Amino acid sequence: MKSVVSLLPEWPGKGRRPKEPEGTAVAILPGGYLATNDHIIGPAKKIKIRLEDGRVVGAEIIGRDHLTDIALIKAPMDLPVPLIVEDTKLGEDVCAIGNQFGLGLSVTCGVASALHRTGTGFNEIEDFIQTDAVVNPGGSGGALVDGQGRLIGLVSAIFTKESDANIGVNFAASMKLVMRVAKDLKAFGKVIRAKPGFKARNLTLEELKTTAGAAISRLTPDGAADKAGLKIDDVIIAIGKRKIRRASDIPSAIHMFRPGQSFDVEYIRDGKNGKTTLSLP
Repeated sequence: MKSVVSLLPEWPGKGRRPKEPEGTAVAILPGGYLATNDHIIGPAKKIKIRLEDGRVVGAEIIGRDHLTDIALIKAPMDLPVPLIVEDTKLGEDVCAIGNQFGLGLSVTCGVASALHRTGTGFNEIEDFIQTDAVVNPGGSGGALVDGQGRLIGLVSAIFTKESDANIGVNFAASMKLVMRVAKDLKAFGKVIRAKPGFKARNLTLEELKTTAGAAISRLTPDGAADKAGLKIDDVIIAIGKRKIRRASDIPSAIHMFRPGQSFDVEYIRDGKNGKTTLSLP
């Protein structure tokens, strides 16, 4: 609990968002660095944080990344950083710590319902842990921890149809994604990304009868994918150790790698399996 704070954006003008007047943030790096969601900060230029003991102090916005909805802020004091784990298990006991409805920090518990969720419609790049731990407005930016109190995710979104209230399908960005973004924001003030040189599409129902994956729909001439020998209509089935089931999985998987790094790509071409190494520029 000492690693989690309530986040109080200072909105322009006198208005406040009625459903999310406050949010949450969690310490992830020594020196007072905390991760939160970009949408919580919104149009605010200044922010404050409320500590566990009730003190309210100003904090600094270090960087924001709209594609992942992750932001890095800095408290004026050091805060304890929990042990961070970048992998979790399906069905594992988890708890969400957050500032629900701006009432102050509270803990709700459930399980890790699904892993590596993408294509939910919240962000362009997603790598979500789905959980049934109760999350309501204000809980975004909070900590998702496992049964040992280790930080495994940044609470990010509530999946609802008509009302912004918990119905048991909530999402937390994986710590692998959070740390990838946060370290760049701390070092550069923005996220440094490389271009893989291809775009992909979801498979048709007919194609899904024989395999799952995503087919290359566009290839940049002399780009990274072209140099790796990939071709249009190749069906990507794995990137590194990540299995690919839909097109939205690909940006998530590639985003974990930095410019200059390489990874294996497994694919199917004309019914035959292939494998190549793609090097990011």
